[in-house]
Amino acid sequence: MYTDIVDLREFYESGLGRTAQRMIRRRIRTIWPDVRDQIVLGVGYTTPYLRPFMGEADRVVAVMPASQGVSFWPAEGPGMVALGDEADLPFGDNTIDRVLLVHGLEGTEQLRPMMREIWRVLAGGGRVLAVVPNRRGLWARADWTPFGHGFPYSASQLKQVLRDTMFVPERTRHALFMPPLRSHFLQKTAPAWEEVGGRWFKAFAGVTMIEASKQIFAGVSRRAAQQPVKRRLIVPLPGGAAPAARSASTRTTIAGGDSVDCQQPYPRT
Repeated sequence: MYTDIVDLREFYESGLGRTAQRMIRRRIRTIWPDVRDQIVLGVGYTTPYLRPFMGEADRVVAVMPASQGVSFWPAEGPGMVALGDEADLPFGDNTIDRVLLVHGLEGTEQLRPMMREIWRVLAGGGRVLAVVPNRRGLWARADWTPFGHGFPYSASQLKQVLRDTMFVPERTRHALFMPPLRSHFLQKTAPAWEEVGGRWFKAFAGVTMIEASKQIFAGVSRRAAQQPVKRRLIVPLPGGAAPAARSASTRTTIAGGDSVDCQQPYPRT
């Protein structure tokens, strides 16, 4: 079940939420350093992480699940967020270059339909970046944050989900190593926590992030599929065919009652 939109918005307006946003956003930016001339789609609650792409990407849009609710974004200018069904995205096939999935995978009740929809709208060379709570991290146990709700994943579990829905995992990253506490001291030292945790304690990160590419299987052209199967035509010889020799000692009888060795030519009549 998704976290309510009101709770999500209040969390990211708090000091702890803004710190978590900065740490995760920085890691996302290292994975996608350049999105020029591309269309970026956010699925789930991704608006806190989409702003860095607004001045660079060709277009930035977001879809929030109907069971979660929707909030207007951005505050300035026309809205870029739609409320919809995550299993029926309002986009055509192969129209999106990048899909960012945050606060979506762990809360959906339509896991496979949602991932198949993302596969459908993603272009051939597109990428999806899934950000989920880490099963072994402290944030997955902090129910006062959105990361403490839903189904957390380990890195191996998330990779298996992606493979099962026709994606190829490419890169794995981790973020959010500071404890999920409202301490101002911890929030100020969050960059140091990220530096140390990223080197020595990756298994205990707050979130796991995996970038995956769209898997496209080899197909058969329609023309080749419609071509009739060629079959070997066997035409009997007049008078019947001579039997094949089976061994050096095999003998057979021909017309007239004479017995000859099969390895020798038949006597002329």
